Amino acid sequence: MSTINITNARKDLYNLVENANRYHEPALIVGKKGNAVLISEDDWRAIQETLYLDSIPGMTESILEGAKTALADCIPEDSVSW
Repeated sequence: MSTINITNARKDLYNLVENANRYHEPALIVGKKGNAVLISEDDWRAIQETLYLDSIPGMTESILEGAKTALADCIPEDSVSW
C-alpha cells in the first residue's frame, strides 16, 4: 500500500484512483485530522460481500468444506434449480 499526504493526494487524485482501479493498489492518505484508505469500488464491494457472507452462521465453514469437494463430484450448474 502506498502512502501519500493529503496535499499531494489532492494534486494526484486522478492517478491514485486509476492505480486503485487498474492495479488494485490501495493508497493510505495521511492527514492532520486522521488517515483514510482509497480503494477501488470493486475491492470495496468484494470486502463488503466477504463481511456479509462471514456474518451468516455456518457460511464460512460451508464455503471451506465446498472448496474441498473435487470438481468431478459437483453437480453441473445447469442442473441446479435456483
